[in-house]
Amino acid sequence: MAEGTLAAVTDANFDELVLNAEGPVLVDFWASWCGPCRQLAPILEEIATEKGEKLTILKMDADANPVTPAKYRVTGLPTMNLYYKGEVVRSLVGVRPKSAILSELEEHTA
Repeated sequence: MAEGTLAAVTDANFDELVLNAEGPVLVDFWASWCGPCRQLAPILEEIATEKGEKLTILKMDADANPVTPAKYRVTGLPTMNLYYKGEVVRSLVGVRPKSAILSELEEHTA
């Protein structure tokens, strides 16, 4: 069950869509039972609308796709990992205001 307009990524297509992507990709690890994840979703959709050309934002349901979150040691939800050239360059855990998320991502999306 995907919420909103952000595209979903799965264990099966993670390498292709995230690790092999041209530019920075923010992956939102979430779960349907996670209240803070639902709070974060509209904030990320706003950021995707504003930064669409410079930043790809994808959602991964951590319950449906256990391999990737385990590989990247995602233990708390929501976790947002920013990947660039196949590496995690920033990891944000928990809900933050839009301005705080944008400032964390700024050096990679400017």
